[in-house]
Amino acid sequence: MDNHSPSSAPESRRAARHGRLLIGVGLVVAASFFASRVQSSGGRVAVMEIKIPTQNGQWIVADLFRPKSATSTQPAPLVVVVPGFQRSKETQANISLELARRGIVVLAIDPYAQGGSSSSLSARSATEEGYGMFAVVDYAANTGNLNYVDKTRIGVTGHSAGGNAALQAASYFGKEAKKSGRPSKLQAVFISGYVLTLTERTLRDVSSNLAISYAFYDEGAYRNELKNGDMRRAPEALRLIRSGLGAAGASLEEVVLGQAYGDAAQRSLRVVYNERVLHPFQPYSIEATTHQIDYFTQVFNLPAAIPGSNQVWYWKEMLSLIALVAALASVVPLARFLVTTIPYFQALVHPLPPPLPRPQGWGRLLFWCLFLAGALIAAFTYVPMTELSPRLFSAASGREQTWFFPQRMNNAVMLWAVLNSAFGYILFFLSYRFYGRQHGVRPENWGGGTSGGELARTAVLAGLLASGFFSLLFVVYTFFHVDYRFLFFGVRVFQPAILALLLMYAPLFFPFFLANSLRVNGAMRFAGESEWRSGLVAGFANSLGLLLILVAQYATFVRTGTVYWTDGWLYINLLFALVPMMFLLPYFNRYFFRLTGRIYLGPMAMCLIFIIILLSNTVCYLPL
Repeated sequence: MDNHSPSSAPESRRAARHGRLLIGVGLVVAASFFASRVQSSGGRVAVMEIKIPTQNGQWIVADLFRPKSATSTQPAPLVVVVPGFQRSKETQANISLELARRGIVVLAIDPYAQGGSSSSLSARSATEEGYGMFAVVDYAANTGNLNYVDKTRIGVTGHSAGGNAALQAASYFGKEAKKSGRPSKLQAVFISGYVLTLTERTLRDVSSNLAISYAFYDEGAYRNELKNGDMRRAPEALRLIRSGLGAAGASLEEVVLGQAYGDAAQRSLRVVYNERVLHPFQPYSIEATTHQIDYFTQVFNLPAAIPGSNQVWYWKEMLSLIALVAALASVVPLARFLVTTIPYFQALVHPLPPPLPRPQGWGRLLFWCLFLAGALIAAFTYVPMTELSPRLFSAASGREQTWFFPQRMNNAVMLWAVLNSAFGYILFFLSYRFYGRQHGVRPENWGGGTSGGELARTAVLAGLLASGFFSLLFVVYTFFHVDYRFLFFGVRVFQPAILALLLMYAPLFFPFFLANSLRVNGAMRFAGESEWRSGLVAGFANSLGLLLILVAQYATFVRTGTVYWTDGWLYINLLFALVPMMFLLPYFNRYFFRLTGRIYLGPMAMCLIFIIILLSNTVCYLPL
């Protein structure tokens, strides 16, 4: 048959569409492979996940980076890496791989109640247990299993709450050393992004080398003694330096940034760094990473074979970003493949409803007024929901183990989503009642017609799409030990405990996803409007409100030196990951609408995928 005949055209289009799925999967695999090569320093570092049992039946999951140069005859130093609040071990892979490629063994842990580690019985886990790091240091110092580790050269580093954990470890093991009459198990400690506990009481027992790295533009600096992030005359920084100098530091009134005070051999070395970045971006600053590398190279007395400024971690970030984008994009051709090849799903395909008449005159004005109203409602309800959340979910907010909505941060986002979905439905139907139906809009335009059987098939298809997305990630993680992520936004491997959480959170999030699909396809799809413009408008409509919060927060910060929302600034920082998800959601809802002619597949599939992503990347006080 002639390849250009009409009957062959559908076959060629189908092959092209299926080819997109293969290209997407191929990009995921290729990008992940090269990301793993960066992470393993071209195969010179072995990377594996381990699980360490700790006190009270708890456990810590960690990534072990072992340079192959570290052997029982040539043991290497060890650094335990502790992420901060809301972060997992993968978010600190940059410093982990950079230290490992310089010959240092690294254990990057998931803190208690985060990632794959268990919850803790302590409500003050960072202070009392170092997020589990105390137990990991004890294990590393005492076990014979890590015979390639030099037990006299163990260090820790952590960012934000992980920085507090690192400082508390210096104090904890310092007290232990005084009682035993032996040197502290920690030779070196690096504290990033946290100075609140640099008090005389904490520092007096420290017998380790210490360095702090604090962001000059840290959003939480209003809590510091001088109410800013400048460390040159900060009492916290001065106390740190004086703790190493003793009486000789009494007259010190200003810290020279980057200068090493004291003696590393006597474990009295002290250094202060002060990078000009924001708090959440400090771990991903080349300058800040250089400071950590140089510090551990100095205190461990290692040859500077690779300069601190010679870094490759950002290549892994770019490659894992490519994998993330390709994996998300592949969900669409996967849906098309399943719908066109499996008869059970072919009944889900309907003719595309006609688009809405293009609004004119005051109808156009009404559209943009509702656009702005939706954004303002989203902006003005987010912070109140973060304030309401602790009252409704007191156990999780108090860091107590609970089966009742155990995710402190996502509880606030869930309340916001529930409220905004209600407002979304109200605005949609009021617009239809008082304008749309008088100007040619009919319910048939929305693609909302369905049946119970069709919804069940749609749910099965959505489940397969989510399963396919996370199954590919499982394969990638199994073979390459990398996941999909960029900086602090990541997609982690699905864990069984997520099933319990999904049954709890997804039903309350789903109305928000459905409202978005109804709005995108039933109120923002106009005759004669290009898809790219329609998608862009929908993306901004869904994310503008949250984006306005970030603008208000940081415009105030630039103008005054203090963020607008102080007590809830961690909830605001959460928006750096949430805004991109909200911007992308309408695109998926539109793609699936064009595939099926109905509004349901998009919200079902993306609710599963996005909510699993949210549930996997936050602190969780589930009693497991």
